[in-house]
Amino acid sequence: MMIEVKTPEMSESVQSGALLAWRKQAGDAVRRDETLLELETDKVILEVAAPADGVLAEIRVPVGGEVKAGDVLALIDTEARAAASPEAPPAAEPVTASVATPEPVPSPLPRTAPDSVVAAVLPPSARREHARLDAPEKPQPAVVARGGDCPPCPKGTESLKREERRVRMSRLRQRIAERLKEAQNSAAMLTTFNEINMQPVMDLRAKYQERFQKEHGVKLGFMSFFTKAACQALKAYPLVNASVDGRDILYHDFCDVGIAVSSERGLVVPILRNAEHMSFSTVEKQIANFGRRANSLELGLEEMEGGTFTISNGGVFGSLLSTPILNPPQSGVLGLHKIQDRPIAENGQVVIRPMMYVALSYDHRIVDGREAVSFLKAVKDALEDPARLLLEL
Repeated sequence: MMIEVKTPEMSESVQSGALLAWRKQAGDAVRRDETLLELETDKVILEVAAPADGVLAEIRVPVGGEVKAGDVLALIDTEARAAASPEAPPAAEPVTASVATPEPVPSPLPRTAPDSVVAAVLPPSARREHARLDAPEKPQPAVVARGGDCPPCPKGTESLKREERRVRMSRLRQRIAERLKEAQNSAAMLTTFNEINMQPVMDLRAKYQERFQKEHGVKLGFMSFFTKAACQALKAYPLVNASVDGRDILYHDFCDVGIAVSSERGLVVPILRNAEHMSFSTVEKQIANFGRRANSLELGLEEMEGGTFTISNGGVFGSLLSTPILNPPQSGVLGLHKIQDRPIAENGQVVIRPMMYVALSYDHRIVDGREAVSFLKAVKDALEDPARLLLEL
């Protein structure tokens, strides 16, 4: 009996995907729940598993082909046998042996690309698979070699080859490009800046870091302070937490804060739901969880959809100042930057303090400059006097 392998349902925001790789070829034996292929969407990679035991009789969509939910990708013959001799010992069937090691994985299994940190938590076989995902798709990208008659080249370098490579963008990168351009085209973006003396937060972390880590099993970082400060400021200035919906303003009485995470495939933004009700330890645990699960490619589509406000930390890469771009339809994004010792005036004296520039990009269609500046000032005040966060002042 022939059984169809179909593209799984993805989500309302994901309409299509591209076939990234086939794990099996026509004529190969397959087992129920064994991964057959990988689909790349604009947010995650989905593993599609075999619905039954049998032989992969026909592949209907080649690598690189675009698919939608419900499309037939392949056929499995449940009554056929693979071409290999059934009497052959297990060692002579490396394909079958290699897939017997991992536990069966339900289909579909959503996963994101790895973070810049190596996914050391993965077994070697899975690590090799994940490293392959971002390799250029077959066929190899066109390479144009040029040399010989190159008038502008310096003397003595005329014979050197000058190569160009053309590589198709991943669907995630295409989607990022579309959304960034959408933000520029649809929103009236403006950015306001301020700077924060991080000494009070750094002193508090140094004082309680050991006890915090012992009690909660996670380090006390900076992101929990900024998340709590942002939630407090969003309550005071709700337009920054709102969005434009046609001719209406959609207010959100909750803070679903997106934490931007850079990966080798591009930017992903998992969401802290109801962050205003989270404790410092809960925020830190959630962010650490996002990082671990991003490395192991386990973040789901539902964890990256929605969000009312975003925090992006370019400081981890050394950025001193930037103008973050909105994540539509959100009306605000907070950009954090590198902490750097700088001289400032304090009580009439010039002192050296660990300072951070912060930036708020906002949609000027609904957020006026007064609200934007006041929001950023509220974040600054909370960070320079962390007791405000505990007392909600």
